[in-house]
Amino acid sequence: MSNVTSTFPSTFTLGGELTVNRLGYGAMRITGKGIWGPQDKDEAIRVLKHAVELGVNFIDTADSYGPHISEELIAEALYPYATGLVIGTKGGLQRTGPDQWPVDASPKHLKQALDGSLKRLKLDQIELYQLHRIDPNVPAEESFEFLREAQQEGKIVHVGLSEVDIDDIKRAQDYFEVASVQNMYSVDNRKWEGVLNFCEDNDIAFIPWFPLNAGNVASQEILQKIAEKHGSTVHQVALNWLLNHSKNILLIPGTSSVAHLEENMHSAELALDAEDIDELDGISPSVG
Repeated sequence: MSNVTSTFPSTFTLGGELTVNRLGYGAMRITGKGIWGPQDKDEAIRVLKHAVELGVNFIDTADSYGPHISEELIAEALYPYATGLVIGTKGGLQRTGPDQWPVDASPKHLKQALDGSLKRLKLDQIELYQLHRIDPNVPAEESFEFLREAQQEGKIVHVGLSEVDIDDIKRAQDYFEVASVQNMYSVDNRKWEGVLNFCEDNDIAFIPWFPLNAGNVASQEILQKIAEKHGSTVHQVALNWLLNHSKNILLIPGTSSVAHLEENMHSAELALDAEDIDELDGISPSVG
């Protein structure tokens, strides 16, 4: 990457001890259509290796991606892992077919998921383990209690949550320190703005997934105009806005191609000016 000086912090310290670059990599898309089965294995290996070469030291995955394939590819490409590389994974979803994601956050399933992730990633301990979803059919306290016990056993260092509100975070904090929250969020979908603010106030990493709502036509026009001004892409502008928007945001843009990976990484180099930021801040976001 170039030596352009950013106007935002380039790193964040997860759980008060794991300092990572805020532009990371999400390893969901190295699986096949419907996040099911394999895709192009050789290209996936190249993407993972090149991500680390470009300075990525935070990779997000889940046992459900593939299922299992994403974690297996990460280990094949990167093990033994570079010092300082943080691999965050998730558990709490079953996979019954392409694009099918039944929730199962029962302690029994979480144990199977966690033990499987440790084995596939060739790790004795996962530095960030995230509950993929709170299960409406299982008392959240049972899921939280399992995660606390796994943390006490040393299988997990830090615990995160996904798709939660502030009350969920507060309930979880009775069992463990919440290190991260992973919710859908973008410049044009700010349903979880209150959660983002709560996380910033409490030094919790906020990890947005689906960082661009391409269905918002009005926002696309603004993003396109700013992208043309900077000779960049709409996606780069959307990612850069997120880095500017809150210092605790960790980005995990996913891709299955080296070319797109490099494009994503260059998004941190954009120098959006105050006028650009104001215009992006003023987008009327979807809240659904």
